[in-house]
Amino acid sequence: MQAIARANEGHAPSYGTDEWTVRAIQMFRDLTTPKGDAYFVFNGTAANVLSLASLVRSHHAVLATAQSHLVNDECGAFEKVVGAKVIAIPTVDGKLTPELMKPHLIRKGDQHASQVRAISITQPTEIGTVYSFEELSAIIGFAKENDLKLHLDGARLVNAAASLDCDLRRIMDGFDVVSFGGTKNSLMFGEAVVFPKGLTDPDFRFIRKQLMQLPSKTRFVAAQFLEFLGTDLWRVNAKHSNEMARRLSSGLERSQYATLTQKTQANGCFVLLPKKLVPKLRDHSFFYVWDEHTFECRLMTSWDTEPKDVDDFLANLERLGQEST
Repeated sequence: MQAIARANEGHAPSYGTDEWTVRAIQMFRDLTTPKGDAYFVFNGTAANVLSLASLVRSHHAVLATAQSHLVNDECGAFEKVVGAKVIAIPTVDGKLTPELMKPHLIRKGDQHASQVRAISITQPTEIGTVYSFEELSAIIGFAKENDLKLHLDGARLVNAAASLDCDLRRIMDGFDVVSFGGTKNSLMFGEAVVFPKGLTDPDFRFIRKQLMQLPSKTRFVAAQFLEFLGTDLWRVNAKHSNEMARRLSSGLERSQYATLTQKTQANGCFVLLPKKLVPKLRDHSFFYVWDEHTFECRLMTSWDTEPKDVDDFLANLERLGQEST
């Protein structure tokens, strides 16, 4: 917010021609390649839709996990705007693999079938797991072998980088376009659509405008990214939220009222909780029920989660569990 206030002093040109946006774009080039490019938008749905709109046309198909945000939480925005098909692939751990994707590369050239053109993965995944570099390399190799484009949904990408103890350049390497998250990582508002190897779709700027995602005062988004990524703040925030998730996971492992369903590798814990305890637990600390059938729940920690927040939740779980028996 201080960065926004500083960018609010004096006058500046509009629509991304200001000095903050120019510097922020250069920063993303420094984080990717000299040809890299970045475009700022208001929210994550727009970042994902615009990213994929730069890769596919309406007769194409995109491979994604059945758990992905693209499949479950965009209200069909991609399908409505782009008109292309999303092929939802079931997974156990939220990760795509060449073995899972290969069966869907059929009917190539068949004019009756949507043509698979792109792969969209989420890092960290929607269920809190993190792709290793070996797993990413396999997907990148598969895409090259089959002439497919690669999209990375990076709403929480900094958490994956902190988990893998790597820099941002390495975690974006090999992808054609990245939805780089801001708001889930402490920004007041704003996301970035990043093209690590450079923009290849000359129509992208026009589509962004059509979809009402061209900020007139782009500097207020750019200034936040400069503060976030131009300093060590991104790593500090990500390491902290990951640490709080590990603290929470450790406590849940010890509880007789909780069963972890996934490895805690970033800032999310996925856990089975007794159905009757969920409403009271949510009164204390809100969280989503991930699966209404099994009552698997998603517990997320963030940059401002404190150890006391975690300990209070765990204590509340034990108290409510004992009262229910």
